[in-house]
Amino acid sequence: MNDEELQHWREHTEALINELIEDGTNEEVHHTIEHHFASTDFELLEKAAVTAFKMGFDVEEPEEAELETGEKIFAFDIITEQALDFDIIFDEAKTMYQLAKQCNVDYDGWGTYFEE
Repeated sequence: MNDEELQHWREHTEALINELIEDGTNEEVHHTIEHHFASTDFELLEKAAVTAFKMGFDVEEPEEAELETGEKIFAFDIITEQALDFDIIFDEAKTMYQLAKQCNVDYDGWGTYFEE
């Protein structure tokens, strides 16, 4: 991972965590983290999902979506449960990014939900 990409995911992770905390999410509970993967090539995406599954990750079924341009894209999420902790989530994001690069698919970052 180059420094520019690393910095992008570092900033993404910091911003998301800070926004959740500012909104009053419960920092004491684990959050469901969804790491997003996408590709226009279903076979590549399917291979990435199988690789992630073999690594022990909870992988959701790949789905087909359509971009605003009309182009078809395929996507799946890897789901984890984590404390809302920068170091834990950033390490996880780095792992996911490296998995995506290894499998020639796109890592579209992560998201989570507000917890009461």
